[in-house]
Amino acid sequence: MSTYMPKAGQIDRKWYVIDAAGKPLGRVAAQAAVLLRGKHKPTFAPHVDCGDHVVIVNCEKAVLTGNKLQNKYYYRHTGYVGHLKSTRYDALMRQKPEKAMELAVKGMIPDTTIGREALTRLRLYAGAEHKHSAQQPAEWAL
Repeated sequence: MSTYMPKAGQIDRKWYVIDAAGKPLGRVAAQAAVLLRGKHKPTFAPHVDCGDHVVIVNCEKAVLTGNKLQNKYYYRHTGYVGHLKSTRYDALMRQKPEKAMELAVKGMIPDTTIGREALTRLRLYAGAEHKHSAQQPAEWAL
């Protein structure tokens, strides 16, 4: 029996909506990463980008368990000496909840060309409304 090797033109991409309201941020991000990579498909191959489109709604209602809101920080560097900026996650979730979800998903995707291409299929919305209803996305239950 031979191994199935999908070609780029044979990939059938679907659309999924994940509702993050009341769910842990990391669990939603992990499921989104699996869908973006295509690892849920029986035709998955690590050398081909065979993932689906993912729309995550209600990012502002995702929860962080434990004391992560006060103890977890998002760090970024401006490029100048001594300019390391830090933001606590309670402020990040209040101001830019989509950024917090994007950082979590990005950390679960490989840093390769396939991973960067997969992240372009991720759409994040703070509220319950999204503009991708024309694609008829299916609801993905966690």
